[in-house]
Amino acid sequence: MADAVIPPAVLRNLSDKLYEKRKNAALEVEGIVKSLAATGDHEKISIVINLLTNEFTSSTQANHRKGGLIGLAAATVGLTTEAAQHLNQIVPPVLDSFVDQDNRVRYYACEALYNIAKVVRGDFIIFFNHIFDALCKLSADSDPNVQSAAHLLDRLVKDIVTESDQFSIEEFIPLLRERMNVLNPYVRQFLVGWITVLDSVPDIDMLGFLPDFLDGLFNMLSDSSHEIRQQADSALSEFLQEIKNSPSVDYGRMAEILVQRAASLDEFTRLTAITWINEFVKLGGEQLVPYYADILGAILPCISDKEEKIRVVARETNEELRAIKADPAEGFDVAAILSIARRQLSSEWEATRIEALHWISTLLNGHRIEVLSFLNDIFDTLLKALSDPSDEVVLLVLEVHACIAKDLLHFRQLVVFLVHNFRNDHSLLEKRGALIIRRLCVLLDAERIYRELSTILEGEADLDFASIMVQALNLILLTSSELSELRDLLKQSLVNSAGKDLFVSLYASWCHSPMAIISLCLLAQVSI
Repeated sequence: MADAVIPPAVLRNLSDKLYEKRKNAALEVEGIVKSLAATGDHEKISIVINLLTNEFTSSTQANHRKGGLIGLAAATVGLTTEAAQHLNQIVPPVLDSFVDQDNRVRYYACEALYNIAKVVRGDFIIFFNHIFDALCKLSADSDPNVQSAAHLLDRLVKDIVTESDQFSIEEFIPLLRERMNVLNPYVRQFLVGWITVLDSVPDIDMLGFLPDFLDGLFNMLSDSSHEIRQQADSALSEFLQEIKNSPSVDYGRMAEILVQRAASLDEFTRLTAITWINEFVKLGGEQLVPYYADILGAILPCISDKEEKIRVVARETNEELRAIKADPAEGFDVAAILSIARRQLSSEWEATRIEALHWISTLLNGHRIEVLSFLNDIFDTLLKALSDPSDEVVLLVLEVHACIAKDLLHFRQLVVFLVHNFRNDHSLLEKRGALIIRRLCVLLDAERIYRELSTILEGEADLDFASIMVQALNLILLTSSELSELRDLLKQSLVNSAGKDLFVSLYASWCHSPMAIISLCLLAQVSI
C-alpha cells in the first residue's frame, strides 16, 4: 500500500548515503503528503508516516534512519496546518532518535524536530517535557555539531513556549527539580537559561515554584565555571528582586534551603545565602517565626566568618531578628532558640559566643518563665562558660547568671554550683575567681553574695578547699572597689546591728583561714 503512495525510487533515494539524494527524496515526500492533505486523505498520510517510522527511523542502517528523520520533517511541512492531528505519530520516533549511537543521526533528529516545530509551533507543547528532557541531554552531547544543532532547536522551543498559552508550568517543575543537581556544566547552563526565559514570561509564575529549584541554583554558585556562577547569581538576583515586590511568598520552604547554604564551604554561596536571609527577615518578619531557631543557627556562625562582607550582613540580620517581637503562641520556639544559643556557646569564635549570650539574655528578659523551665538544659553550659578564655564572654555569662538568679531559689542554686565549680577546678578560682565574685557582687548585691558563700563554706567538708576559698573571698573583700560599702558596713560592727549581723555571718566560715579571720576582725575592729 505504501509503495503505491510513494514510488520505490523515492524510497531508495531516501536511504541513499548521499545527503543530496535524501534531500530530494524528502522534497518528493513533502509534495506527496501535501497532495494527500489537499484531498483530506489522512488514512494514506498515516500510512506514509508509519512507513517512514517502521522502515526507516527504526532501521538498523544509519542512512535509513537519517532518511526517515528528514522524511518525517518533510511530511510535516507538507501537512502544514493539518500537521497537528498527526503529531502523535511524527514526534515520538524523532525524540527516540536523540539517543541514537550515531552522531549524524542525532544531528538530523535535531534538524528534523526544528523543522517540525517551525510548522506546528504551539501544537507540539504537549511533548514539551519529553523535548526538554532530550535537549537537556543533548546540551552535553559529545559531538560539537550535535550540540550546535541542539542549541538552535532549544532557541526555537523557547520562542514557542514564551508565546504559547498551552505550556503547563505545574507539569514542568518536577522535571526541572529532578535535573537541578546535575553537575555537568553544559546542562547547568541549559537549565539556568530555561529558568531565566520562563521567569521572563508574565503569565508563568516561576516565583511561586522557586522553592523547588532554589537549592539547585545555589548549588551552581560554587561551579568551577565563572560563566555558570555568573548566570546563577544573575538569576538569583532577579528572583530576590521579585520577592521584594511580591505580596505573597513562601518564605518558610526557602528559609530551610538558605539555612543549609549559609554553612557552605564556598564563600560566595555563604554571602548570597546570608544576604537572602537578611532580606527574608526584613520582608517576612512574623511569617518566619517558626524558623527563627534555624535562621539563628545559620546567622551566629557567620558573625565570625573570615569574610568581612559576610560578618557585616550576619550582624545586621542578627539585630533585625532580635528586634522582632514574637510570642510562643505564634510559633516562637523558645526551647529551640535556647538550644541553638547554648550550642553556639561552644563555638571556637569569641564573637559568636558573645552573640549567643546576648540571645540568652534577650530570651530571659522577654520569656523568663519559659527559659527557666529549660534551665537544666543550659545551666551546666553556662557554668562551663565561666572558664572561657575571653573576659568579655565571662562578664556576659555572669550577667546571664545574675538575671537567672533574681529569685531566691535560683540565687542559691547559682552560688552552690559556683562553689562546686571552684572546688572541682582550682585554676578557675585562681584565674577567674576574683573577676567572677566581684562582678556578681555588683549584679546581685555584695552582702547577699558573701552571706550565701559563707553559709555554704561553713559546712564545707574539704577543709583545704574551704581555706583557699575563704582566703580568696577575704582578699576580694579587703581590696575591691566594688565591695567598699561592705567594708564600711563591717567597720561599724560594734555600733551597727546590721554590721554586727554581717560580721557574725562571715565569722564561722572565715575561721577556715587564720589569716582571713584576723583580717576580718581587724576590719570590723573587733578584738579576737
